[in-house]
Amino acid sequence: MAKSWKAPKSKKITLNVAKNCIKITFDGRKRLDLSKMGITNFPKCILRLSDIDELDLSRNMIRKIPDSISKFQNLRWLDLHSNYIDKLPESIGQMTSLLFLNISNNRLTTNGLPVELNQLKNIRTVNLGLNHLDSVPTTLGALKELHEVGLHDNLLSNIPTSIAKLPKLKKLNTKRNPFPQKEEAEMFIDSIKRLDNLYLVEAKDLCGACLKKCQQARDKLNKIKSMAVTTPKKAIFSSLTSPNSMAKESQEEWRTAPASSQSSLRGKPED
Repeated sequence: MAKSWKAPKSKKITLNVAKNCIKITFDGRKRLDLSKMGITNFPKCILRLSDIDELDLSRNMIRKIPDSISKFQNLRWLDLHSNYIDKLPESIGQMTSLLFLNISNNRLTTNGLPVELNQLKNIRTVNLGLNHLDSVPTTLGALKELHEVGLHDNLLSNIPTSIAKLPKLKKLNTKRNPFPQKEEAEMFIDSIKRLDNLYLVEAKDLCGACLKKCQQARDKLNKIKSMAVTTPKKAIFSSLTSPNSMAKESQEEWRTAPASSQSSLRGKPED
């Protein structure tokens, strides 16, 4: 007779264990690193360490984030990637000091993203990649300080213009979403003019017909730009690079803040 499946046992995280997992970053901030520890339930004891600046609970088996997480009022950096989370608590909107939020590689649906996310007025980086989002909440368009947004590997068919037109957005990763091929280029034509890096798809991933359509759209955009300005600019796709996936073992790219604000946010992360 086959044995019945049992949920994995959660590793016991005590207050002393948590205190021993606090590291000091190069710029003197306190980071609580509980990643890769087999945690299945959010350890409530860490709420007593509410003065920490960074919290890493990535690569565990956590299913639910409690409302009490809002007690971390000083938190600037929250990494929850690679868990089983399907919903964020509404109280996350109270964590107004947040600059970095990584919730990639979970089980989030669009309904699992609370409207209160629009209260994170200071946030610079949000990664929602590798989830089950079929649409992007327009509330993200209220986050005017956003520099980087990860939406790769979801179920998206379009991106709200409010996201593409964020005034400080530099990186928008939308790779591997089921965008309609015909409208894909037109959908982003305005945002391509402004963004330094826009991740859509690599040429090698396209069939011949699709590649031709993208090239035609690029040529059309270049023609429009040449008519609008007198000074030549670099080719519109000259900075196209492979996007970063938060599911990879190395998290250095996304853990590091944009170069323009790196010194003010945090030091180089520890391995």
